[in-house]
Order: sequence, then C-alpha cells, then structure tokens
Amino acid sequence: MLVGNYTPWLVVVSLLVAILASFTALVMANRISTAATPRQGQLWLVGGGCAMGLGIWSMHFIGMLAFRLPIPLGYDILWTTVSLLAAIISSLYALWLVSRPTLPHSHLALGALLMGAGIASMHYLGMAAMRMQPGIDYHPGWVTLSLVIAVAASWVALFVAFRLRHHDNRLRHRVPPAIVLGMAIVGMHYTGMAAARFPANSICGAAAGEGLHSQWLATLVMILTVAILAVVLLVSWLDQRMQSQLLRLRNQDLRSSLNDAHAELSQAALHDPLTRLPNRRLLQQHIEGALIEAEQRGTRFAVMFMDLDGFKQVNDAYGHQTGDALLVAVAERTSHLLRDTDVLARLGGDEFVMVVGIEGDEDVAALASRIIQSIGSSHLVPSNDLQVTASIGIAICPDHAASERHLMGYADAAMYQAKEAGRNGFAVFAEWMNDSAEQQFRLLSDLRSAIGTPQLFLHYQPKLSVSRHTVSGAEALIRWKHPEQGLIPPDRFIRLAERSGIINDIGRWALNEACRQLRQWHDAGHDTWTMSVNLSPIQFSAPQLLNEVRDVLARHRIEPRRLILEITESTVMRDTDASLRLLQSLARLGVGISIDDFGTGYSSLLYLKRLPASEIKIDHAFVRELENSSEDVVIVSAIVALGHALDMDIVAEGVETAGQRAYLERLGCDYLQGYLLGHPVDPVRFQQLHDLPRPRIEVAAGWKAPEGGDFLN
Repeated sequence: MLVGNYTPWLVVVSLLVAILASFTALVMANRISTAATPRQGQLWLVGGGCAMGLGIWSMHFIGMLAFRLPIPLGYDILWTTVSLLAAIISSLYALWLVSRPTLPHSHLALGALLMGAGIASMHYLGMAAMRMQPGIDYHPGWVTLSLVIAVAASWVALFVAFRLRHHDNRLRHRVPPAIVLGMAIVGMHYTGMAAARFPANSICGAAAGEGLHSQWLATLVMILTVAILAVVLLVSWLDQRMQSQLLRLRNQDLRSSLNDAHAELSQAALHDPLTRLPNRRLLQQHIEGALIEAEQRGTRFAVMFMDLDGFKQVNDAYGHQTGDALLVAVAERTSHLLRDTDVLARLGGDEFVMVVGIEGDEDVAALASRIIQSIGSSHLVPSNDLQVTASIGIAICPDHAASERHLMGYADAAMYQAKEAGRNGFAVFAEWMNDSAEQQFRLLSDLRSAIGTPQLFLHYQPKLSVSRHTVSGAEALIRWKHPEQGLIPPDRFIRLAERSGIINDIGRWALNEACRQLRQWHDAGHDTWTMSVNLSPIQFSAPQLLNEVRDVLARHRIEPRRLILEITESTVMRDTDASLRLLQSLARLGVGISIDDFGTGYSSLLYLKRLPASEIKIDHAFVRELENSSEDVVIVSAIVALGHALDMDIVAEGVETAGQRAYLERLGCDYLQGYLLGHPVDPVRFQQLHDLPRPRIEVAAGWKAPEGGDFLN
C-alpha cells in the first residue's frame, strides 16, 4: 500500500481558496436577488456560477496537489474538464435555487442533496483523472462520511446564502459564514482523500501519457482561480458601488419630489384653489403676525373686507365658469394695487380680505377708492362685458380693535354698512356700528355654546308619497331656541355658522341626531320611513364627510337607502368634478342623494346625467305660482320628465294649497312637502300625527285650473 503525505502550505492554500469561493457564492446570491432587471440577474447567475464552480474545483485540485505519493502524478485533461463542469453545474444550480422567491424545506433538502452529489462527483471524477493502475480502492465508511459532509455543507451553504441574499451586505456579516462553508467543503475533500487506498504497485497512468503534470496544473489552477475570483469580486464591488450611487441619486430625486409634494400640500391647505390666494386659515396667521408686529413696533394696519355687488346675478346669467373667471380677474386687479408686504386673501364665494400697513387714515381711504374704481371698470372678463362693483369695510388696528376676531368682525360690519349706503363704496368702522358687530359676536359665542345642548334641536317635516298617499319619511330641519332671544330664524344663525366655520360641527351633530331619531322610529315599527338631511356647502366640501356618513350609519344601524342627503344645485355645480367624485362615493355607500332647489342653479345637463342622484327637489319658487302661471306649469312638467328619464324621483316642496297639490300630482311628482301636508314638528308630535295613514286631501269640488294653467294631460 502506497503511503501519501500532504504539503502543509498547499493545504492552507486550498482552505483559503474554499473560503474565497464561499464568499463569492454569498456575494453572487445577493447580486442575483438585487439585480435591477431579469437580464442582469441572469448574467450574474452565469458569471457567479462559473466563478463559484471554478473556486470549488480549484480547491479540490490544490488539495490533490498537496497530496504526494512516492510515484509521479498527473491528471487526464478530459476527466479534469468533466470534473470542472460538474463543479460549475452544481454551483449554477445552487445560485439559481437561492435566487427563488421562496425556499421551502423540501426544496432546500432536495437542493442540498443534488448539490452535494455534484460536489462529490467533482471530487471523485477528479480522483479518476489520475487514471491509477490498478484502480483506487475506496473505504466505504470514509466515502459515506464524505458524501454526508458534502450534503450537509450544501444544506448550510444554501440556507445561509438564501438568508443573506437581500441584506447584510457588510463584510463582517459575510466573512464568518464564508469561513464555515469553506471549512466544510475542505473537510469533505480531505475526508474523500482519506477514503482512497493506493496499492503498493500502483502507477499513475495520466503521468505517463498526455495528462497534465502536477507542476503545470498547480500553476494553471492557482493563477486562473485567483484571477477569476478576484475579477468577479471586483466587478461585483464596482457594481454595488454604482448601484449605491444610483440609489443615492434616486433618494435625492425622491427627497426632492417629497419636498415638492409637501410644498404643494401646504399650498393646497393654505390657499384658495381657484385664485391661489391665501385662504381663511393663512389669513388668520397673517393677521396674528401683523398684530404682534404692531404691538412691538407701534405700527398700524388695516383689515379691509371686500364683497362684490351683483356677483350672484353674474353667476345666474352667465354660469359658474364665467363667475370663476370674474373672481380670478378681481384677484389679479386687486393684487396689482397692493404692495409686496400687503396680503390679499379669499374667504370664499365673492368675499376678499386685505391686510395692509398704513401710516395715515387717508392711505387706506385712497387705496379703497382705487380698488373700487379698478373693479368697477369694464373688461374684467374679455369674453363678456360684465359690470360689477365692490363694497369695502375697513377696520384699523389698534384704533378699532387689537384681536383678529374683532378686526374681522368690525370690517365685516363696516362692509355691510357700505352696502346699505348704496354699494360701490367703502366704509370705515365707527363706534355707532359697534352694536350690530358686538351682537354678532355674542350670537356666535352663544351658538358655539349651544352645540350639544337642548338649545339646538331638530324639527321634522313630513314627506308624502303621492302613489301611496302616506308619509314616507321626514326632512330634518334645525332649530335654535336662544335662552334670552327665543327662537332665532335659521337663515340668521346658519349664515353666521358658515362664515365662522362652525357649520361643520353643527352639521355633524344634526346628521347624528337625525339618524338617531330615525332609528327610534324604525324600532317603533316605521321601518320604511326615510330621513332627509341638508348639507351646507362648507360641510359638503369637508374631506371627512364620507367617513362621518359611514360612521353614523353604522352607529345607529340605519339601512343606507333610508338616509337621503340633500345638496343644493349650486353647491354641486361649484366644483363639478370634485362633487361628482364625492357623490359617487356616497352613492356607493347606498345613501340617497337629493338635488335641492333644482332649477335655480343653471346646472349643465351634461353633468346632471352623470350625477348619482336618486331624487330631484323642485324649488318652491316654481310651486308658489303654479296655479296662476302657465310658464311654471311647463317648467315643472319639464323637470318631472327630465328626472324620470334619468331614473330619479321628483319631490316638490312648498306645497301650501290644494290646487298646487293637485297640479303636482297630475304632473307626475313622486313626493310632496309643504305646510298643506304638515308643518315641521318635534319628533314625538311627528310620530303621533303619522302613526296611522293619513287620508288623502281631495281637491275641492268644482275646482279647476285657472286660465292658462291646465294639467298638460
């Protein structure tokens, strides 16, 4: 039996090459998984598999070169090449396996078995390349152990490579696993070598023929292996640096985009979307800043509240697009008359507010006159010769007030005084105006305190189904009983609530209270009744409206189709695209949508057919003269036909006489409301009145339509 020995430094070199090959495998697994494109991933797979296979094969042959026998040794070129292919194929399969999205335990076990078999095949094919005569005698126990080590090393390699493929790019996290894997691969090799037994009379056939001699093979293997692994790692490092640079550039672009988006959001949150002027929130900040400066430096400034005279008529006559163009033109003309330090804001509608620094009272008066003259001139909108004027109210700090709330209120009161004085002018706040301004402040303060108390309550007006002659539901109407002034008309406090911004709180309370009452009626047996709730324009534009409706339906267990939200036609047409999106979202909840005051807002039929409305509510202006005006009969008839063609119910409000009711029923209205059918009452009285079906009100005998007011049979 020939006894062999090992060259120590070559054993160390084989271990280092195995560790380097393992480190390359871990790096390549990461490059494949993080490749920008599938093609790049394929290129990394092929290059990495070849480099890794060459590294494992090189380790094997360096280990073979470290083994010495007392006879010349050589290696057959064909078998050596085949063993190299076995190493490369095993490496390609391993890298492909760890680049998969998932690696179940069953796939991991099968992969470890196949990869271990490939590495073992490479080893024993390399041994066969010596072409020993007689053949090598292998010890079965050592061979089995070498196979077990190969499979175990493959399992560990696949598991570690899969776990580290997406992260842990730092060197200290890759070196320890590479050392462990390298030692396992080297252990498999030398265990396989321990299994080999060489008879005493053995000769190496490859050394005598055309095989590669050990010295040439050693030089070739070491140079090629180190060079290829170094090139692969260098390319990987350069690619990683390039990807890091690209990632930094993308992060910079993303940071820039986020900054732009933040600026746009800030612009949207603090500016009017139509005129791009500061809105109420930003205006308040400007006034508060001016107050601080006035106190510190002893300066004066004026708050100028401007309202356009006749703007509603422009909207009615020319439509909302022309009205919007007029508002933009007014904003531009007014801005040109102000200094850079002055502020122009739009509160909403046709209301503008200016904050201007002044030295003398004549300064603000001259500015107000120039603004009024500029707006009163023609050609505001080139396509239309519009004639509008402006009324301006002025309050000065610190002469009149030293708080944002009082300055705004006093300027508003002065503006209304300018309107009462004939419009197209300005008025400076005076003490004699103080009573009405202070009254508004007190009323607003009392209104804030009334929310959530019995002072605010709802009355309910019945809604009659024409086909069934029974009450089908109610419309909720808000009421305020002031502890000192008694019942205050809704027109008075609703306008105040909208101007101050607390209308959202009131609307939220009214929606919840109406649904709570509807649940009580449903529990009492009236489960077919519906509830109509009015939404103010400000509440309709609130971003949280959809969630509030969804929550109140769930809270009171209301079937969505039993709730009807009423929105005025002018509100819908203010921003048609946004209104359509919101109404479609509400309709998807299942709630009913009613277009209130229909016929007064000059809506476009193109948008009307796209509205997900369930009913149209005819304005009482068309019902009031129905018995005496053939024109109103024609208009109502056209609205009914249009609504039914669009699959909407028709509701007529303001029914006060039997003649009006008879006309509306004959014209095809589906539901009626008005004092003839029932006044708004509290919920207890409403249920008492309508627990039983009410008899139909018959038209008086002998009654017939007035001249020109037939039923359009």
